[in-house]
Amino acid sequence: MSPRRHLAPVRTLRPAQEGAQRRTPPAPLLREVYGGLLRKARHDQGRTLADVADEAGVSMPYLSEVERGLKEPSSEVLEALCGALGAGVADLVGAAHRELTSAVEPVTPLRSTAVTPAGTGHEAVLLAA
Repeated sequence: MSPRRHLAPVRTLRPAQEGAQRRTPPAPLLREVYGGLLRKARHDQGRTLADVADEAGVSMPYLSEVERGLKEPSSEVLEALCGALGAGVADLVGAAHRELTSAVEPVTPLRSTAVTPAGTGHEAVLLAA
């Protein structure tokens, strides 16, 4: 008799039921937007993965994963990649903002009074993009 293995049960994901209303697709992930913008900038400059990775001080496979939206780069890595491409992180963030806001419907601002100084009687508007 073989020893019993203790394995967690496997659940099968069921596809959405037919006729069920589908929600609008979610906004793209920020790492996917950043990756696409970095790849476009690199292609527009006619540069290779190896060239940009070397100048930014990251490995070529890592840069490839960043460009494909598979890795979430740190702010330091973003700074290095943007620098290697002759841009700044503010340029990348601005371009990502434009892409994200054009990809989704406008979000209604969230209203909160918790973030205002006590006794001011003013409501704060928290904007979500």
